[in-house]
Amino acid sequence: MGKKAILIGATGLVGLHILQLLLLDERYESIKVLHRRSTGISHQKLTEHIIDFDDQESWKAFVSGDHLFSALGTTLKKAGSKDAQYKIDYTYQYEFAKTASENGVSNYALVSSLGANPDSGSFYPRIKGELDEAVQDLPFDNTLILRPSFLDGSRDEFRLGERIGIAIAKVVCKIPGLKKYHPIKAETVAKAMIEGLNSKQGKHIFEAQEIHSLV
Repeated sequence: MGKKAILIGATGLVGLHILQLLLLDERYESIKVLHRRSTGISHQKLTEHIIDFDDQESWKAFVSGDHLFSALGTTLKKAGSKDAQYKIDYTYQYEFAKTASENGVSNYALVSSLGANPDSGSFYPRIKGELDEAVQDLPFDNTLILRPSFLDGSRDEFRLGERIGIAIAKVVCKIPGLKKYHPIKAETVAKAMIEGLNSKQGKHIFEAQEIHSLV
């Protein structure tokens, strides 16, 4: 019997790579995606549930399996407000992870962010750090958190600020001591999440410069 995977954030940059890799991975017999809109992918191993994250009672019974991959996230611009971004980047992901742990899911992998820190004075690193801290308190057998730098890959939407940031980071990371800012391929992060969750035991946080060691 192969493993059963659950994925949220499947239409995002990292999430889509996770889904594509899981569909090709013989270690997994099924992949269950819960999201707000369809991925548009059809595969015999794939089951999609289009859900309203605010209506937990309508989806909590679907959250069952072996490995949960959490790649949900948004930008402040796209969310429209800090409250809306907090709901997507923290509340939805935490409630989903909590439900998974209550339903017997034993392995959990999360895409976080470089600089995640619950004590940060900046909004985004703070909420990422708060989530990292909160999910480690959930009773998963294994918890894997990755904190990548700028994600390099092709998105459906064009993000000018992100492209500028990647270009700057590619220069800055050449300065000694700043290698952690080097952009990383979204596919590499996806591979690291899958391989890490299949090889690591216990609770682990991998900072940006350590992620490549998992693949």
